[in-house]
Amino acid sequence: MTTAPTPPAARIGHGWLLGGSMVGLGLLFLLSVAWGPVRIPLRAVVQVLTGGEVATPAWETIVWTFRLPKAITAALAGAGLAVSGLQMQTLFRNPLAGPFVLGINAGASLGVALVVLTAASTGLAWLGASGAPGAWTLVIAATLGAVAVLGMIAAVAVRVADSTTLLIIGLMFSSATGALVSILQYFSSAERIQSFLIWSFGSFASVTWTQMTAFAPTVAVGLVGALLLVKPMNALLLGERYAESLGARVTPVRIGIILCTSVLAGSITAFCGPIAFLGLAVPHLARGLTGSSDHRLLMPLVILLGANLALLCDLLAGLPGMQQTLPINAVTSLFGAPVVIWVILQSRNLGRSFAA
Repeated sequence: MTTAPTPPAARIGHGWLLGGSMVGLGLLFLLSVAWGPVRIPLRAVVQVLTGGEVATPAWETIVWTFRLPKAITAALAGAGLAVSGLQMQTLFRNPLAGPFVLGINAGASLGVALVVLTAASTGLAWLGASGAPGAWTLVIAATLGAVAVLGMIAAVAVRVADSTTLLIIGLMFSSATGALVSILQYFSSAERIQSFLIWSFGSFASVTWTQMTAFAPTVAVGLVGALLLVKPMNALLLGERYAESLGARVTPVRIGIILCTSVLAGSITAFCGPIAFLGLAVPHLARGLTGSSDHRLLMPLVILLGANLALLCDLLAGLPGMQQTLPINAVTSLFGAPVVIWVILQSRNLGRSFAA
């Protein structure tokens, strides 16, 4: 049985969802650039972005140097994490799967910790100036850490059919990598520990234009790879045996999903810190809005919704009326934790979408 074509009414509904998500993305993007300790009118933001002159020259510096890179980072990170979650839920056919829940973010964090906390003592030649890890160094380290954890989870998932058991195993992997990070912190200098601790809070504001040349292309490669896997991912929903009968090469597809997820989760974790729950929550939101598990409908919507939600969380982290900014990880956890509880309570119904 192949995937049933989407009825015309559903297509129209999906078109409205995509259009509304695009409009929301544009509005949230402008608000993210305008919002902050220094309030910039939306009209002035548009003038700066289009090359016009504004009444306050300092606004141009604020927009181009600080606000615009942060907004772009938030949109890319949200889209990448949401796609990672969708791929994990399809690969493991598990509604509770996600980069954070299964410990993939923790694996990426371990890769970053190995670089950040041991850089001074190991004297790595591939560090940037002043002894700080270079952008590509962090991407490679985080991706390798994510690949290692995801590979182990994939090997275990072959023998584990129960969703709750796989979730517990993922939490154990996360605890184990967290323990290794704690050991590294114990033997590191105070300066390195402080740098790693600030990174672990999560932030979209730490990516500069120089780092964007590594961050944006890496996330873009992961997103394009995920889009190319849409058709075989639909086949995987029906079970690996049925997918093979449809002509899908299951092993290369699994490897492709693992690589795309590792690149996305690894690069985003490297630059933004471990962002919790976005990867788990957004795919379920997309399924609820579309009423479908067809990845041809879900993938573009997940990308847009992930970017929207990340920008919204970044706005809320700005604490309206105050100078302080909350760690982005705390805000996404407040959004995502109720989703996890809801998924667990509704797991029987949601699990039907993943049944062969």
